[in-house]
Amino acid sequence: TLIVNMQYHLLAWERLVKEMGGQLSGEELFRELYGKNEKVIVRLFGNNFSAEKLLELSHLKERYYREMYLPNVALIAGAKSFFELLITENIPIAIATASMKMNVDLIVDALEIREYFNAIITADDVTFSKPNPESFLKAAAAIGVSPENCLVFEDVPKGVQSAANAGMQAVVLTTSHTPQEFEPSRNIKFFIPDFQTLNTRSLFN
Repeated sequence: TLIVNMQYHLLAWERLVKEMGGQLSGEELFRELYGKNEKVIVRLFGNNFSAEKLLELSHLKERYYREMYLPNVALIAGAKSFFELLITENIPIAIATASMKMNVDLIVDALEIREYFNAIITADDVTFSKPNPESFLKAAAAIGVSPENCLVFEDVPKGVQSAANAGMQAVVLTTSHTPQEFEPSRNIKFFIPDFQTLNTRSLFN
């Protein structure tokens, strides 16, 4: 949600799928890219791998992703100013992401934004992936805020569903999906293209 990186995840998956003899690519493949890497691999190729092999393939995909994305890493417009405003207002901030810790650490440090976050929950910290609410509930607990008082910023439908399952409202960034793709979600306050266009006065009304 803080970076526009889905095209690089897709490119990394396309490379891995091709190497494994698969045929899916583009929009067809993109529709299958949800949940932890191991589940994506099983979804694409069947349950034909040992746990060790799945982990190996997962790490290979993430290596491809880092090689492609890190030279191009950039924060979404307005994000840093928004963080600074929240800190001024004493509002705690957490990351709850489906990304692996090694990727999160690399990107957070490359962007020099670690100091803004009170907690970071990654795929390595949870058992269940979105739309299960575990990651958001763990993030809320880590910053000491009840779920109903949390506001989630998301950019994918399953993330918004996860927020709803956690009892949280969401603001949607339309960086990778259109507003129509989030129907029939009922926990969305509004849509924004980036943080620069965010009307902060409307956030907690």
